[in-house]
Amino acid sequence: MKLKGKVEAYLKSLMSEGRVLHFSLFDPEKIHDLNKLYQTAKFLYDGGTSAFLIGGTLGISQRFLDSVLEILEDFDIPKILFPSNINLISDKADAILYMSMLNSDELYYVIGAQVIAAPLVKLSGLEALPTAYIIIGHGGTAAHVGRARPIPYENASLAIAYALAAELLGMRYVYLEAGSGAPEPVRPEMVKAVKEATNVTLIVGGGIRSAEKAVELAKAGANIIITGNIIEKDEIKAIQIIKAISGLRIRNAVE
Repeated sequence: MKLKGKVEAYLKSLMSEGRVLHFSLFDPEKIHDLNKLYQTAKFLYDGGTSAFLIGGTLGISQRFLDSVLEILEDFDIPKILFPSNINLISDKADAILYMSMLNSDELYYVIGAQVIAAPLVKLSGLEALPTAYIIIGHGGTAAHVGRARPIPYENASLAIAYALAAELLGMRYVYLEAGSGAPEPVRPEMVKAVKEATNVTLIVGGGIRSAEKAVELAKAGANIIITGNIIEKDEIKAIQIIKAISGLRIRNAVE
């Protein structure tokens, strides 16, 4: 299935059915065996994941990124880049989360990297998915490297304000990120509040380790659930999460 240029339409078609989507995050920095990557990807694909998200914060070369994407070419679901910097751009992917870290104190992560990357993304033919990246709570490596001021877990009002700003600026996706390996994911109360206040596609990731927590976040209003660390540590739990949310039919998607 050729998905380049059709990723957003594909995702919307799934969400219009009331489905909550699951994205499997692969961090090239943590991939040491491409054969194992293929096996893991097949396991997740067969389990029902909706897309592969490829990205990380540190230590990724263009050549290795391309190698990872070549491995994933066999699977007919979107391959979407999750860039931490301009080195994470490849025309071998289908789309890119074209992100602005809205609560960073460093202008580079708000708009600087995006300006540098814009001609590269245009030339690559990648489909850009305009995304507000908002760091919550723990924040992890992304918060440290991106010089973010994480929004406290309990401060839903501030999260709403950022998400509304993103929507009014024309961004169609809002990604609430608790950080890779966070001790606590974004709280359902915040997800519910942001969803009720906006009309964006809401992505939630970071610290989601159980099917129960994923379902709770989906029912609160998350359109897309992202898991990464759990895939590396316990593939069976990852599949349980995928199956739990893929069985839901919730009318919280943007039509």
